[in-house]
Amino acid sequence: MGNYVLVVDDEVGIRELLYEILNDEGYNVRVAANAMEARQLRQEIRPDLVLLDIWMPQMDGITLLKEWGAAGQLNMPVVMMSGHATVETAVEATRIGAFDFLEKPIALPKLLATVERALKQGGAGFRPELTVLQLGRGTLIADLRRKLDQLAQHKAPLLLTGEAGCGVELVARHIHRPNTPWFAPETSDWLVDNPFEPLNECQGGVIFIPDVEPLTRAEQKGLLQLLGKLEKHQIRLVCASTKSVAQLYQSGHMDAELLSRLSALTLTVPPLREHPEDIPELATTLLTRMTEAGEVPVRIFSTGALNVLRGFQWPGNIVSLANAVRTLAMTASSTEITTRDALSISDEFDMEVRPEMAQVPFDLPLREARDLFEKAYLEHHIRKESGNMSRVAERAGLERTHLYRKLKQLGVRQSSSRNDE
Repeated sequence: MGNYVLVVDDEVGIRELLYEILNDEGYNVRVAANAMEARQLRQEIRPDLVLLDIWMPQMDGITLLKEWGAAGQLNMPVVMMSGHATVETAVEATRIGAFDFLEKPIALPKLLATVERALKQGGAGFRPELTVLQLGRGTLIADLRRKLDQLAQHKAPLLLTGEAGCGVELVARHIHRPNTPWFAPETSDWLVDNPFEPLNECQGGVIFIPDVEPLTRAEQKGLLQLLGKLEKHQIRLVCASTKSVAQLYQSGHMDAELLSRLSALTLTVPPLREHPEDIPELATTLLTRMTEAGEVPVRIFSTGALNVLRGFQWPGNIVSLANAVRTLAMTASSTEITTRDALSISDEFDMEVRPEMAQVPFDLPLREARDLFEKAYLEHHIRKESGNMSRVAERAGLERTHLYRKLKQLGVRQSSSRNDE
């Protein structure tokens, strides 16, 4: 049997036509009339390729693509289809993780070529990199995405500052337009040997330098020379640094003119500890990606385990979180990763507990420690949400009735939680 291709389109004529064409080519084809059917089929088995219509009733293709991405299920090539999509829609789909875009009516040679290319590049281990959309839904990350979308319209160099492991490259890729070059060499020798090397091959694309601080004086000189040629070739330069602009100036290592030009547009990528509300969903996404890629056994997180991960400071940010998730999945004694499992990795990853969680004594029996942790956790969110229990329940991932029972059980004062509007 050939590769499994899932076709998702609300127009029955298009579904049947694509089914017949691809079936005749030897593919194992399944069809879905809407996003809900596609979601169910995706839960049953991972397709090798999805052809996904953008405009559908109830839930459109972009929303479904985001859902798969957020859940870590976007580990197969997805080709978007539409008869009247804008360039902005195609760009958004690619940023989320779509493999390609086909405009209706789809010419047969182009359809078959795209399917073949997607399956060839996809393979069993296909897994797009994380995107900014998967970093979280909280206010801080939403603001980061808004600023990135604004800065994407400009061509001036962009400097991204952030701690090690916080995801500067995936942030840089957010402003990279689809089907344009991405130049990110592992070494910086080319800045000395031939700083103009990427001009022709990278025209219209992005040059990414992951850390400008270690650049030698000779490499800085080459970068300064390159800057003068970028506008002519419509190339965007995006650089990153684990130090702030002020620290880079203070170090005296970088050429002042170069730093001034690089930092004309500067954006800070926040560390995980500044948006802990996103950690549970990000950890779950990482676990799903690892599971479906066959890297780890099938595992799920308990609510208690996710609460523990949320309470850590994560000095290595996303990199440390990913390593911790992999370790937990490989060492858990059962399918469910428990609170005890999550607490056990604090020493291995040199993890500090967030200040509001520090009151929980870790030498207590697990049940007592868990109760104290949950009490501190819920009291923190009640304060943060100004007593709005609807938002507290949403943050904690609990039904309202379950939340109230939990508050009563833990002895959390109800007087601080009157505002449900």
